[in-house]
Amino acid sequence: MSKPADFSHLDDLFTIRDWLRYAVSRFTVAKLAYGHGTETALDEAAYLILSALSLPIDQLEPWMDARLTRDERAKVADLIQQRIATRKPAAYLVNTAWIRGRPFYVDERVIVPRSYIGELLDDGLSAVVPDPDGVESILDLCTGSGCLAILAALTYPNAAVDAVDISVGALEVAARNVEDYGLTDRISIHRSDLFAGLEGRTYDLIISNPPYVTAEAVAAFPPEYKAEPELAHLGGDDGLDLVRRILAEAAVHLNTEGMLVVEVGMAREALETEYPSLPFLWLDTEQSEGELFALTAEALKRHA
Repeated sequence: MSKPADFSHLDDLFTIRDWLRYAVSRFTVAKLAYGHGTETALDEAAYLILSALSLPIDQLEPWMDARLTRDERAKVADLIQQRIATRKPAAYLVNTAWIRGRPFYVDERVIVPRSYIGELLDDGLSAVVPDPDGVESILDLCTGSGCLAILAALTYPNAAVDAVDISVGALEVAARNVEDYGLTDRISIHRSDLFAGLEGRTYDLIISNPPYVTAEAVAAFPPEYKAEPELAHLGGDDGLDLVRRILAEAAVHLNTEGMLVVEVGMAREALETEYPSLPFLWLDTEQSEGELFALTAEALKRHA
């Protein structure tokens, strides 16, 4: 249980600038870990404060010298204290994560979404999907919060989307987000251990951000990462247990011209060594290089 916030300084800190400086100092002393949508103490503090005040999270400067009411100061102080005492990612404290400028509900039932696939969907995965209007069926495997399924539905307006996860809690969060975006008529929620519950279903596009962290790395996680479901991180001893299963089973679930896109972290060398006959196409983003691959249905069927 977190300690109650210390309100003794409420009459010393008045503006967002004051609270931002205070939060950065506290977070730095506490040696917090980041990586759940922010990378620095400054960004984390700004995100918490702007979220607490229902202000746009990408517009800090206009509000820097705005004075806060006492109730607002108490709310901000409490969030700062919670972030330090619980070591939970900020997204859990405000129940919101932002992907590609869109908000999604999150809580401890799901990993805080941060997949690079979201960035690739900005242009409809144009490097591997030449005809976005021709995509009529999509599978989001290991959907978690459902954010990628929702972004895919918004990117491909003619597509029906299946959002799949093994976690009941994650699917409850995904269903809430799908309803919030008004997409219940296009996105179906399914509980399945990867493809196990999808017999006979085929897709034009399969996207997946599966668990791919090694057991050793999971064991060494800082508290912020341990706050997330281990199931959403752990990919076995070398991180590739689920990726291997996806490669083995995806072919029968892809239509003739279908495409598989998977995020695998730093596993490129290991995958190319283990699967020398697979023609992986590595997709780069602004923040990643060689952490996502694409494979055609044809290539996967030849391999199978």
